Amino acid sequence: MGNFDYFVIFSEMRTGSNFLETNLNAFDGLTCHGEAYNPYFIGYPNQAEILGLTLESRNANPLNLLTKIRVANGINGFRYFNDHDPRVFDTVMGDRGCAKIILTRNPVESYVSWKIANATGQWKLTNLKRLRDDTVTFNAAEFYKHITKLQAFQVRLLNTLQKAGQVAFYVDYEDLQDVDVINGLAEFIGVDERLKSLDTSLKKQNPSALSDKVKNFGEMKVALAQLDLFNLSRTPNFEPRRGPLVPSYFAAASSPLMYLPIKSGPVAVVLAWLAELDGVRPKDLLSNFTQKTLRHWKRQRPGHRCFTVVRHPVARAHAAFCSKILSTGEGSFPEIRAILCNHFKLIVPAKYPDQAYTSTEHRAAFLVFLKFVKLNIASQTVVRVDAHWSTQSQLVQGFAKFASPDLILREDRLKEDFSILAAQIGITIIPQTEEASDPYIALLQKIYDDEVEAAVHDVYQRDYVTFGFGSYA
Repeated sequence: MGNFDYFVIFSEMRTGSNFLETNLNAFDGLTCHGEAYNPYFIGYPNQAEILGLTLESRNANPLNLLTKIRVANGINGFRYFNDHDPRVFDTVMGDRGCAKIILTRNPVESYVSWKIANATGQWKLTNLKRLRDDTVTFNAAEFYKHITKLQAFQVRLLNTLQKAGQVAFYVDYEDLQDVDVINGLAEFIGVDERLKSLDTSLKKQNPSALSDKVKNFGEMKVALAQLDLFNLSRTPNFEPRRGPLVPSYFAAASSPLMYLPIKSGPVAVVLAWLAELDGVRPKDLLSNFTQKTLRHWKRQRPGHRCFTVVRHPVARAHAAFCSKILSTGEGSFPEIRAILCNHFKLIVPAKYPDQAYTSTEHRAAFLVFLKFVKLNIASQTVVRVDAHWSTQSQLVQGFAKFASPDLILREDRLKEDFSILAAQIGITIIPQTEEASDPYIALLQKIYDDEVEAAVHDVYQRDYVTFGFGSYA
């Protein structure tokens, strides 16, 4: 025997898992207990128990069954699908004493086989005289949902194994007919015995071509051709992940509202509104939270709401450039400014504001900054990816690690969105919102054109898609 205490076959319906289980059970030292964690039955339909545990006892404590499988005579295991009891997944994946077997099949074939099984009610076949045949209709939306779920589970399996430094034994549906592959799997698990031939008691139910099994085969081919199976349209994302940034949050003085600020957004305007809501000054807002004090704040305020405000990428990138790079005042980034001047040929006045600095020069400088940000976000510069120009989508994802915003407001409709937010906590009389929330709007209006829009879109495509932004003007 090897170093494994038990095994799990990660598979899905109609991938050949019954056939694989039958052949593993042909080894004297192996026992597979079916779908041990199927939410509707234990092991197999109409079976009462596994190793003395019933469905009810398994549901009450799923790890008890896992323990019994681990210590049973020989090497025991079970089949696990993506919709089986999730409470055992992390335990199994973190256990180096568990042999992981990943069984896959062409998703179109498994989908069609699943459709036929649903239509005929026949999920296993041991006698060809009882074969029930049928043709089915391909449903593109249904298939897309099917393959998305399968791919997500496969990615989760792979990433979990990678992070744990573990390996799995991969088997494809076509490999199941090769006795040498099955024997190799037995060796992987830790069994010395070898099979001379496979158990053929289970028959392939639908051996004909897909064109014979699918009524609208031509329509299926067209639909499959339109699927981006290789994710060619994906925008690569190498931007560093963000933490929840809890110390940056602000809470109202008494109202159950918490603001998760996005830098280079309309932060000052939102803080002013939040303070006026309770008749205090911005400096009286609650801040400098830790995760502990934030939990306490939430527990003390049932019905609380967390929110953030996103700004159009053009206005936000321009605000970041003006406040952190063009500006030479307090809070600016002189070191990054120097790098941009030296390595990206940025031309800006030595001290700003400068009356001689024209809108033409400003437009050119802003476009240089955007070229830098594109490389910076892709982790292609030595400079940190600062939160003032990182993508808003990445920042919101970071918030969600600890305090998911209940609402994401838009700067261009703050008055309406603030009304919705206030109504959710029972406030009907709300402060007026400042009309001009962007202090750099006049400068931006002088330089904005199609080229600026295209340059910003090239950098912040994820934000445009995630938050539904159109052109700035």
